[in-house]
Amino acid sequence: MSPSSSHPRRPALFGPSALETFEAGTDPAAVAEAAHATAWAIVEAGRRADDPELTARLVRLVDEHGLDTIADLWSERPARSLPGALWRLYVVREWVRRDGVGAAVDYRAGQQLAPVSDVVAGVAQPPGPDEVRALADSVLTGVYQGELDVALERAAAFCRVVSAGRAVRAGDLADHEESVALTKRAASLQQTAEDLEAAARAWRASDLS
Repeated sequence: MSPSSSHPRRPALFGPSALETFEAGTDPAAVAEAAHATAWAIVEAGRRADDPELTARLVRLVDEHGLDTIADLWSERPARSLPGALWRLYVVREWVRRDGVGAAVDYRAGQQLAPVSDVVAGVAQPPGPDEVRALADSVLTGVYQGELDVALERAAAFCRVVSAGRAVRAGDLADHEESVALTKRAASLQQTAEDLEAAARAWRASDLS
């Protein structure tokens, strides 16, 4: 699955040999090494190929292989690493793909509280389900065709706006348990934003592992 100078058009993104590494009982060090190697191979293949068809397949990675497969590969890696950052980008895309209405509601609620992040995220206005889904696809497209640090920062900004919106909505809820649950979700997304921003800084410093 290593990229080559011949601009691969259809690499085996997750072949049997890659997935076998993650079977139960595999040495944790080998699992970690395979997770990082897979993340780098996919990013480098996409960036070298300059192939819109390949980029589209990479954006739809979860659609083809399932979120559980991606989780097995990358979810346990540090948040501020390439596989950890990719995992978070794909989780955000899957969330807005499944619940575009909810994502748009949260985003609209947070726009006025995080105007700078709103601009950085670049969601088309007014933000509805289609617009937030398009943003998620655009971010992942940027990983493989644009500047990876910019893609990470756009995703982080999106998460910051949604987090602010969730915090606002949590304060308006009459049910205490629902309010607490939504506040925790807002805090979790805020942490995701911070992790993605840190990953962007590490990429610019050539220090993203």
